[in-house]
Amino acid sequence: MQVEAPQFVQRIAQRRGVRQFIKFGIVGASGLLVNLVIFTLLQHGMTLEEQRQRYNLIYSIAFLAGGVSNYFLNRIWTFRATGHAVLQGIQFLTVSAIALGVGLAVSAVAKPHLGPGHRTWLLATLAGIVVNFFVNKYWTFRPGRA
Repeated sequence: MQVEAPQFVQRIAQRRGVRQFIKFGIVGASGLLVNLVIFTLLQHGMTLEEQRQRYNLIYSIAFLAGGVSNYFLNRIWTFRATGHAVLQGIQFLTVSAIALGVGLAVSAVAKPHLGPGHRTWLLATLAGIVVNFFVNKYWTFRPGRA
């Protein structure tokens, strides 16, 4: 016996924006993994005090590494962009820098309470996801742009 989703769920799933957000989430998860691995490797062997002193640098390097992989996957798979790759790359980098700023601001607020480790990293990274999706969808990879 096959169970069908309610009609409103089927309609929502057929919307282009919803599909793109799901794909963006999958791509984001792969970028999150890249980000986490880089963050963890860069923190490896540091004392807690060294982690505190170098947190912004480590966070930034890891964030941007995840962003590079996200750009390529989002361009070819999520948004199937056909616009000028260099221009879109610059725009994506700009959006990433804005999201990085959001992440660093969230980190500054969270770090005194959660420490310089993975909990602060996760909260800061999640804060940038919303910025990344909507600005990239409606600016960087805007449909109909050649």
